[in-house]
Amino acid sequence: MSEFSDKVVVITGAGGGLGKAHALEFARRGAKVVVNDLGGSADGSGASDTADQVVAEIKAAGGVAIANKASVSDRAGAKSIIDDAVSEFGTIDILINNAGILRDKSFKKMSLDDWDIVMDVHLNGTAYVTHAAWPIFYEKNFGRIVLTSSTSGIFGNFGQSNYGAAKMGMVGLMNVLALEGASHNIKVNTLAPAAATRLTNTVPGRDEDLDNPDPERAPGLVTPAVLFMSRDDAPTGKIIQAGNGRFSYAAMFSNEPLVHGTDASLERLIEEQESLTDMSAAKEGWSRRRPTS
Repeated sequence: MSEFSDKVVVITGAGGGLGKAHALEFARRGAKVVVNDLGGSADGSGASDTADQVVAEIKAAGGVAIANKASVSDRAGAKSIIDDAVSEFGTIDILINNAGILRDKSFKKMSLDDWDIVMDVHLNGTAYVTHAAWPIFYEKNFGRIVLTSSTSGIFGNFGQSNYGAAKMGMVGLMNVLALEGASHNIKVNTLAPAAATRLTNTVPGRDEDLDNPDPERAPGLVTPAVLFMSRDDAPTGKIIQAGNGRFSYAAMFSNEPLVHGTDASLERLIEEQESLTDMSAAKEGWSRRRPTS
């Protein structure tokens, strides 16, 4: 029996791509799945019945699932996703924040409307759904949360300032929630995926055949990382990169600080700039050493 048997899993943006792959695999392993998807286009416009289609596929395979078509960027809609899980299945155990859109442009050409909507769907939407689930996790002393980031945020990518900012925001949110949830067995991790999806096909230079995708670019090859971060004995506060059947760990590192104390000045920083940026002995995490002089 799978450890996910009878677990209640909410997956946002699960009408296609990565979210659909996650939903199908959780269901195959015996989880009860809430498939959320507004069904809009890659830029967030419109709506459709993609969530219903995924639910039908899960049920046809003998699984258990319900659909929710609310927008994560709407506070009431985000709450309805969790409310539907509780109403149908009595609780929620695992939350996979996957919903997203793209409005790619260089920062110079980007409208603030394009900035706002991407931030609303990715960062605010993740916060809204997680905020609705948090009290349930806290009360039951169990919760597994996966946030979906991107190398576009962690390392940067031309033409994706809105998307990159939202995706790096996931890392900051994870860092805090992993600390706040530790006392109640709530584990929070972040995925940085790579796969062929309708969203990636909107990126200039990408034109993959999604009907006959490259097997190594299949969204399902990312899903094992999501399962890994959703286990009972999952880690917390980690960033797992997954794509093309490859998996790696990303983290922030800090070197030892230059200790200038009250003698700090621009001139001293310039003089010691090589030491300031020397990462040869850096360690994971934040160097908390306080100045002593």
